[in-house]
Amino acid sequence: MTDSTFGTKNPDHDAVLRDVFRDHEDTTVDRYSAEPLTRPHTPSVGELDLEDRSRLRGVMSHTDMTRTEREDGYDVEYRKLRLERVVLVGVWTEGTAAEIDAAMEELKALAETAGSEVVDTLYQKRDKPDPGTYIGQGKVSELKVAINAHEADTVVCDGELSPGQMIALEKALDVKVIDRTMLILDIFAQHAKSREGKTQVALAQMEYLITRVRGWGGALSRQAGGRAGSNGGVGLRGPGETKIEADRRRLRSEMAKLRKELASMKKARDVKAMRRRGSTIPKIAIAGYTNSGKSSLINALTGAGVLVEDALFATLDPTTRRAQLVDGRSIIFSDTVGFVRHLPTQLVEAFRSTLEEVLGADLILHVVDGSDPFPLKQIEAVRGVILDIVREEGVEAPPEIIVVNKIDQADPLVLAELRHALDDVAFVSARTGEGIAELESRIELFLNTLDSHVTLHIPFSRGDVVARVHEEGTVLSESYTEQGTVIDARIPRQLAAQLGEFVAQ
Repeated sequence: MTDSTFGTKNPDHDAVLRDVFRDHEDTTVDRYSAEPLTRPHTPSVGELDLEDRSRLRGVMSHTDMTRTEREDGYDVEYRKLRLERVVLVGVWTEGTAAEIDAAMEELKALAETAGSEVVDTLYQKRDKPDPGTYIGQGKVSELKVAINAHEADTVVCDGELSPGQMIALEKALDVKVIDRTMLILDIFAQHAKSREGKTQVALAQMEYLITRVRGWGGALSRQAGGRAGSNGGVGLRGPGETKIEADRRRLRSEMAKLRKELASMKKARDVKAMRRRGSTIPKIAIAGYTNSGKSSLINALTGAGVLVEDALFATLDPTTRRAQLVDGRSIIFSDTVGFVRHLPTQLVEAFRSTLEEVLGADLILHVVDGSDPFPLKQIEAVRGVILDIVREEGVEAPPEIIVVNKIDQADPLVLAELRHALDDVAFVSARTGEGIAELESRIELFLNTLDSHVTLHIPFSRGDVVARVHEEGTVLSESYTEQGTVIDARIPRQLAAQLGEFVAQ
């Protein structure tokens, strides 16, 4: 077997196959990889994450299956998406040719992030997707020719396919067919690292797959029983249970277990959220489109070693970092999962903890990829998801500052368009550091609007209060009298209420 990433024979071929069949018996859809390569030096946390992402992926195509495996019906639902040679398919219903090209480029990036090799791309202009085959019979024939020419084993469609469309395409093409939602779910399954993140992804996958349980060649419609004299034999007569019914029952049982696990995790999350709400330290959420440079920006602002990778959905688990502004004030940055157009609803529901970080912040830094040809489309997609969550939760969205990142790689015309179309925008390059100081000043000015300007008279015996004012506020002046310390400062309103006894009247 050839590994598509390195082009060499995989030395762990037998171990990979053992993992494949062990995973086939388990209802939980998860990721697997080979053992990490040994490094002579001690890597940092970011390097370990990157190394983990770059591990050899065992790839098993439909053509690699033995005849017995095909006849037995290798379950699509219980396989991980071991993509190898992929053909991308899209339907162009609106927008310009440049926009559909950008959409297909994004789908290609998603497929490559999942570990595949894209060999061809096809799309069709029509008013709406074909209800039977998504692309119509004529395009299906053309797609079949492309699959045979490139020896592809997977088709990825840029949209959410109905169960009927997926089955019709698989029957016509005799290869595995995956839609955009299934692809994104697989990427999340590969990249989730925390226990809660993995559980959320597994539940989201199962909720999506339970209506799409099927197998190759109609294998899942077989029954154990039958009439007397049939192949059922003694003790196996009767209607029996189809394999499709058994698999759905297993999925429902597993989903119930995962929901219980998430419910128990939510209690711990609620306790942490309550502690955060009780804190007076300002909280800033960094949100935005996937691969817009959110993790790079938090590193530039805080010096934290957050994983940075030029890949979609590199960050799935919320990362929190504490930093100090130039005036000495402490703030907390939260790096969140990236958004994408047509984000599966299952993931929006599953990653509630990440979205709570956004809604619970004092300020949102909305990071936009300035090097993207259509950054306004990214802003529209992100704001659409946040608006949906705000409506569902019944709360107000925090204020936001648009941060256009990667200006060192951006087209000047695109930047000019953004300057014309948007207000309150900061233009930065997290890689070169350009504009970072200006962004910090804008953050400081915004936080000043949340503060109270007070004069505090603090006895010498309350040094803890003086230390807290220095840590959480901005000290404008400090003097001493016989009674104690006099501080003129800007401090958070919540802290001002707590220190009311020291405020000069």
